Amino acid sequence: MAGLVGALAVACLLSIGFGALSVPPDQVVRTLLGDAPDARVDTVIWESRVPRTALGLAVGAALGLAGALLQALTRNPLADPGILGISAGAAFGVVLAAGVFGLGTLGGRIWFALAGALVAGVAVYLLGRLGQSGLTPVKLALAGVAVTALLSSLTSGIVLTDPDALNRYRFWAAGSLGGQNAGGLGLVLPLLLVGALLALACAPSLNSLALGEDVATSLGRRVGLVRVQGVLAVTLLTGGAVALIGPVVFVGLVVPHVARILAQRAGIGPDHRWLLPVSAALAPVLLLLADVAGRLVARPLEIQAGVLVAFVGGPSCSAATRSTRG
Repeated sequence: MAGLVGALAVACLLSIGFGALSVPPDQVVRTLLGDAPDARVDTVIWESRVPRTALGLAVGAALGLAGALLQALTRNPLADPGILGISAGAAFGVVLAAGVFGLGTLGGRIWFALAGALVAGVAVYLLGRLGQSGLTPVKLALAGVAVTALLSSLTSGIVLTDPDALNRYRFWAAGSLGGQNAGGLGLVLPLLLVGALLALACAPSLNSLALGEDVATSLGRRVGLVRVQGVLAVTLLTGGAVALIGPVVFVGLVVPHVARILAQRAGIGPDHRWLLPVSAALAPVLLLLADVAGRLVARPLEIQAGVLVAFVGGPSCSAATRSTRG
């Protein structure tokens, strides 16, 4: 955790310092301490870079927690808010709020995002339970793909009727930390904190649930209550994150696998009391570094962080497949 905190601090320093106007690390530190070298640097850092970095921290931690929690609840290494349709549900809620009801502000669309995430998550869970075999990782993933395809088609149908809405949606759907309403973080942050607390409170029960539902029940765990608490946490975390910067895929899939590797090397093992905090600290590092890379690759233009994060999706799926076989 000490190493992750150090990596997170370095990622924040890079996020604040690099961009169209690069600021040396010493000037970044001086500006943060109230001793800016000039007014231009002070304006860029405090009005643009710091809010952008704060968004990356909050959204990254939320998506990392949501992914780790989903993989533990479903015992599926491919579980992720994007793959299981939760991000698509939140995105459909946002588009529905803006395109149909005319709610363009964050305060108006956040509730639609939460409702869409909840409905999509419940639909995927119910579809995955159909059949004699009950809920299995493969059926859950297939249900998530089906629900994602349905919601994506409905979202496209709404935005294609309005060219202006289509242009705004294309930028938002790419998952960018830049150009967002950073002031909305204050509105969404309480929901993210509640979701994080609910997720962390599930950690001891998740360790029991990893042994099977029967064993968890015999150990005194209320499996149904744990699942409801976990679904509520994932809904708050994913819905809030998507409402802020758009659907960023693969963060919740990649980070928990890396967290397990780090935990094994540290001798901790699959203890969710550590895996959840490690995922929450590691995910912002990935998101912020992707955002910094997007600013530098096509400078002075930018590539959205969600686009660069998606490049690691393929290797992460391969790693998940190997872990499943193991």
